[in-house]
Amino acid sequence: MSEPAPPQQIDGKPAWMQHKERGSFFLLKLMSRISLLFGRRLSRFVVYGIALYFLLAAPTARKASRSYLERVLQRPITWSDLYRHILTFASTIHDRFYLLNRQTELFDIQVFGAEPIDQTQGTGQGLLLFGAHMGSFEVLLTHGRSHHHNSCIAMYPENARQLNRALAAINPQAITRIIALGQMDSMLTIHHKLETGAMVGVLADRAAGLDQYLSLPFLGAPARFPTGPFRMAAMLGYPVYFMTGLYGGGNRYEVHFEPLADFSGIHRNQRDQVVRETLEKYVAALERHCKASPYNWFNFFDFWESTP
Repeated sequence: MSEPAPPQQIDGKPAWMQHKERGSFFLLKLMSRISLLFGRRLSRFVVYGIALYFLLAAPTARKASRSYLERVLQRPITWSDLYRHILTFASTIHDRFYLLNRQTELFDIQVFGAEPIDQTQGTGQGLLLFGAHMGSFEVLLTHGRSHHHNSCIAMYPENARQLNRALAAINPQAITRIIALGQMDSMLTIHHKLETGAMVGVLADRAAGLDQYLSLPFLGAPARFPTGPFRMAAMLGYPVYFMTGLYGGGNRYEVHFEPLADFSGIHRNQRDQVVRETLEKYVAALERHCKASPYNWFNFFDFWESTP
């Protein structure tokens, strides 16, 4: 887990990429060994302690958590709310060890809205899945594996190097399915994957550098969202779906898919309008799921503060 810094940009990079990870590779590796050795039920006691530590030792994340929870819950926030928020985050990280180790029998996973995706994959057509730093990305991949879909993740690896090293020690194949964004050949790699019928997942609520933003209402106040992922989708011309895997406590998860847009056949002079409309639908879906599962939002910085 890491405590993100405020949102000012430095050298063209947003603050969430400026903050170094808390913890060490040794501790993450130790946690993975404890998790797999003692099982999920026993090792969860360690997760409660880790969440308490970060609640007390990460004031920036605690402040951002309070700001977000006040917006989504519309009431005064207690220390119990803050702890539950961080515990939910810690729980999804803990569950990564089991989901990447393909121990899905440990979880009660309900899937909603997957029929159009299964049908599209059945025809061999690629598609884009746009998510956010909300819930568990790994639990989303379980649906693709269970239906033998060709899936991969496009992500910025800068702020998760230690965690990726720990997870690679569990399942090296999981790391090989990650497309590193921010590289010169990133777009070509994504295009190739889509052409071969893959589902490519992208967390579209953050940018990795200078980007074009749209300010849209989100939980009662304007927030700036990057348009880069949506302009990429318009250029590539593939269907786009919203996705989220929400943690419901215990061993329960809900996986949701919703159609956002089909960029195939969109003319160039229509792209800007369709990009805006699709981003508005994406933000509306984010807000709806935040209100339904408020402790699953994991952007621990001031998401609403304007950046230069």
